[in-house]
Amino acid sequence: MGGSVIASGQSERRSINNLFFSYNALFILGRDFEAHLKLFAKKIHKKPFDTASNWGRFLTVLHYLWADHAYLRLGFSNAFWIDDKLVRANQPWPFQLRWWKKVGLRSVVTLRGGKGSFYFLEKWGCERDGLTFHEFGLTSRSLPTAKEIAAAKTLFDTIEYPCLIHCKSGADRAGMMSVLYRHLHLGHPIEEAKQELSFKYLHASIGHTGVLDHLFDHYLREIQPTGLSFWDWTQGDSYDPDALKARFKAGFWGKVLTDIVLRRE
Repeated sequence: MGGSVIASGQSERRSINNLFFSYNALFILGRDFEAHLKLFAKKIHKKPFDTASNWGRFLTVLHYLWADHAYLRLGFSNAFWIDDKLVRANQPWPFQLRWWKKVGLRSVVTLRGGKGSFYFLEKWGCERDGLTFHEFGLTSRSLPTAKEIAAAKTLFDTIEYPCLIHCKSGADRAGMMSVLYRHLHLGHPIEEAKQELSFKYLHASIGHTGVLDHLFDHYLREIQPTGLSFWDWTQGDSYDPDALKARFKAGFWGKVLTDIVLRRE
């Protein structure tokens, strides 16, 4: 009897200590969150993944399935047509690329950057199916530079349509490029175009990824009333993406959601 009470008390103390440790860890992360993201640093692959042989592709698929959380995208593409020329989605599997080819797509733009298993499988799939493959790397935690915005406009003016643009989840970077496409290519007002950054597409504005919303909110609140267009502002000397990012403050639980739970790039 006495032994069971003592064991119970020790178990409760361990639970309390574990709870305290977890809270303390979150508190530390809250104070210096970005510095602790190095704990979750991505592995850099120095050698390309083999997609030339059946066995090589099998091993690449196994890596892609787990390391890139691709099992979550087997039956979910997060695909939405913006107009009859451009569709946004998450990272496609090769079998999804073949389907997109069958419905008429001519080109694919990846916004991810990097050379992981996802990249080599996608590149192989595009070459196999005759899709033009474009790379346009962005990050969901920083704002595009003036050169990147100008390059996006050029891309929209020159790529082969219909086209698929995608990031990993189809939420943040795909959302940013969709806003730019609607405004710079289709001529939609920023007020309407920024709807591409919404929870409908699984975009989370409460974490670090909310800096993307901050760009357009700042323009609508501070710049547009002066009569300056979004294009002229971002291509002028007053546009400072680093300063804008520094003024943005993400919520603590939003950081937990986007950086630890969802692991957004």
